Amino acid sequence: MSDEKKNEEVIEDLPETQPGESRAEAPKEEKKEKAKKEKTEKKKEEKAEPKEEKRDEAPQGASDAYLRLLAEYDNYRKRSQREKDSLYADIKADTLLKFLPVYDNLVRALNQPTEDEAYRKGIEMIMTQFCTTMEKLGVEKIESLGKTFDPSLHNAVMHVEDESKGENEIVEVFQEGFRLGDKVIRFAMVKVAN
Repeated sequence: MSDEKKNEEVIEDLPETQPGESRAEAPKEEKKEKAKKEKTEKKKEEKAEPKEEKRDEAPQGASDAYLRLLAEYDNYRKRSQREKDSLYADIKADTLLKFLPVYDNLVRALNQPTEDEAYRKGIEMIMTQFCTTMEKLGVEKIESLGKTFDPSLHNAVMHVEDESKGENEIVEVFQEGFRLGDKVIRFAMVKVAN
């Protein structure tokens, strides 16, 4: 091989230089560029690490917020269901309260003496049907006569002194009381002894 070809190959291996630069300055420039690239990569890695930590924290915070939101929704759903059930029971009780005067009138009609047995039998049939319907709806009579007075179930309108009766014993019922489950629809109007 000739010397010229060897020189050309050596020159080709050397890095390119800018005009006014010598070949000896070119490797220094490359080293500086490599050092700059390494520094930038290190900075990027350092910046990336905290971001990864923040990324780990963010989903945890988001999951806490999601769990809180889920719990709030669950509480809202349960509260709404309780309110709906309560509202239904209140409306049912109010509606049944409006029918109780019909019951009272049927009781009065049965207590009146009559010579027409067909009429009396008709009133009894209506009363039986009315009571059956009330039972199907869950309405119960409040037992009062002979029981001890309970202010949460009874309304005392009269008081009588009677030594043969016990203390706070109900001796007469003027108007029947009714309840729907635990809720009192109408208090029993009673006379209490002692």
